[in-house]
This record gives sequence, C-alpha cells and structure tokens, in this order.
Amino acid sequence: MARKRKHEEEEGEGKNYSEAELIVLFDLVPITTYQTPLVAEWLAVDLPNLTPFEQALFDKKLQDAQKKIRGWSEEDLKMKFITHILELGYLEDSEGIITVFDKTIFATVKQIPLRVKSDFMLAKGILDLVQIPYFHFQEYKPHKKPSGDSMAQLLQALLIAQTKNKKEMPLYGVEIVGKEWTFVVLEGKEYCISKSYSCIDKEDLLNIIAILRKFRWILETRLMKEEE
Repeated sequence: MARKRKHEEEEGEGKNYSEAELIVLFDLVPITTYQTPLVAEWLAVDLPNLTPFEQALFDKKLQDAQKKIRGWSEEDLKMKFITHILELGYLEDSEGIITVFDKTIFATVKQIPLRVKSDFMLAKGILDLVQIPYFHFQEYKPHKKPSGDSMAQLLQALLIAQTKNKKEMPLYGVEIVGKEWTFVVLEGKEYCISKSYSCIDKEDLLNIIAILRKFRWILETRLMKEEE
C-alpha cells in the first residue's frame, strides 16, 4: 500500500489548489500589511553596480520587456527574459548548489499529498538530483492568458520544501505574473508577501536584481551554515 501511494504521488497530476484552500488546509497565515523582519531584511538593498557586460545585457532585456512582454507566452517569458535576470541576480550553479528548471516536486504534508512543478529552484544537489530544496522557488505566468493560481503553486512548492528540509528554516520565493514580481518568505505557518516590482520599470528591475543577489548572500552566509 505504501509503495502504491508513493507511486501515485510520483506519477499523479496533483490537485490544483487555490491560495485560499491552502490557507484553510494548512492553517497558513498570510501577511500583506507589513513586512516581517526577514522580508524587510531581504528587500533592504542598494541598487547594484553592474559591469559593462551586465549593463549591456540589462539594457537589452529591459528594452525587450518594455516592448514585447505583453505578447510573450510563458516559454517566451522564461527564455527571453527571466533566465537572464536570474543570471544578473547571481542565481546560478556553484559548488554543491544546482539550479533546476521545470522540476516536479512532491511530498505528503499533514497527510495531504502535494505535487507541483517548480519553474525554477536553487537546491543542494548533484547534476539534476535535488537533495535539499534551498529556499528559493520561482513560479511565473505570462501576462497573456495566465493559467492556474501562481501564488498557490508557489506556496505548495514552499510547503513541500519545508517538509523535505531536515531543519526548520525560512523559505524564500518569487511569484512572477507578467511584468509584476512579488517576493515571499514562509516562516512556519506565516507567509509574508512583498509589494510588487515592475520589471519594465528601470529602477524596479535594478531592485529585483539586487534582491536576488541579496538572497544569494543570505543563502551562503546563513541558510547553508544552518544546514551543516
């Protein structure tokens, strides 16, 4: 029976929960009216200093998004824009850390099977083997005809990671819908949602890059050390 249940978790589609359903099922507490200390710390950044190469890439991607983002599909948004912003944000492979796109993850949380495709995650792992989800997930939807509840998908990914991680640590994530980027931290049952940043606004996009770089610093100086 246990083997059959595991097989169903691995092969099944998983239920498409809404954010409200997840709040009820897992006693989650959304925080949107103020910033928790961890969110405030994460978002407290200075605009980044870009190298000449980074500046040229930034200018090109900003112009592309300003002109074309409204017509991009999910795959267009991912390949033509988001992957480059992740690179500028230093979210890339390093010793013991892997980046994975379109990875289906699953776990049983409070006896409820959850299964979701994480569009991007940073994890401790080898090659494409995810050993410990490392606190950063992306879920993104195109501006044109988005499908599904992206915040619910992000929360499922964070809940799955929370279950898989051996120690209790905060989970960091980003919800992207079209041009809007929103940063999320899950601590226990509370999840705090930041204000939205527009990736077609020059200063907002610079802030997005700085916040991604800040996460990398948090990961290397704190979260990885807590895992040791």
